[in-house]
Amino acid sequence: MSETPPPASAAFLLMALGRRIREEVEGALKDQGIALRHLSALGHLAPDPGLSYSELARRAGVTPQSMQATLVALEARGAVARDTDPGRGRTAELHVTPEGTRLQRAAMAIITEVDDRLRARLDDESHQVLTRALFTLIRGEVE
Repeated sequence: MSETPPPASAAFLLMALGRRIREEVEGALKDQGIALRHLSALGHLAPDPGLSYSELARRAGVTPQSMQATLVALEARGAVARDTDPGRGRTAELHVTPEGTRLQRAAMAIITEVDDRLRARLDDESHQVLTRALFTLIRGEVE
């Protein structure tokens, strides 16, 4: 009696591929001395300097305490600068520095390399269909 494999689960396949991509990107980012959480914070802060820890945390989907720790690490790295003195109840006026912009560019180059390797495994039409499908899923239009 031959066993047939179970039908493919899109959710399982996306999780497995996502884990692989995340590990690859995080490994390359580690060589730059940052992690995805740092890239996320820089990405949210760059277009909106002066956002509060709470707003940055909400946008990144993490706790304010986690975001504060991330931003403290970025400040120590020189990637983020504070225009106000730290203090309880004060809104931190943070902005991305030239070093932060350099880190963002280096990280995006890493992500582009990973994307290029994925794209090389698909023909143009398959890549376009996959990209559209992922956008649809991310926007929550699938019920």
